[in-house]
Amino acid sequence: MPKLMTSCPHFLVADVRRAAEYYRDKLGFRIIGYFFEEPPAFGMVDRDGAEIHLRRAYDGRKGSNRERVGDALDCYIHVDDVEALYAEFKEREAEITMAPTRQGYGMKEIYVRDPDGYTICFGQRVD
Repeated sequence: MPKLMTSCPHFLVADVRRAAEYYRDKLGFRIIGYFFEEPPAFGMVDRDGAEIHLRRAYDGRKGSNRERVGDALDCYIHVDDVEALYAEFKEREAEITMAPTRQGYGMKEIYVRDPDGYTICFGQRVD
């Protein structure tokens, strides 16, 4: 049976460069590159194999799942040390919307919001 390797969320954003720089500066991602035109219409960022694609929203249509369902997430990234990541994000002054919280389903999670309003959850399995 074929093995699935990775998943990359694809976010529609107002400004690809601004979004990518937020991921780099506030969340520690690496900018893989910008593509197609200037200003860029598409960009890619990654950190430790977690990759996010950023696509300019030409018609202004963008937005978080939270705009439609109040407790929805846009991306979930599994991590091995959510407390250390939380401390890093605080130091980088990322927009943290939920501090480390132990959930009833066996995960400890933090939420971060990006400049386009997307909510990313970083979660660690706990006993």
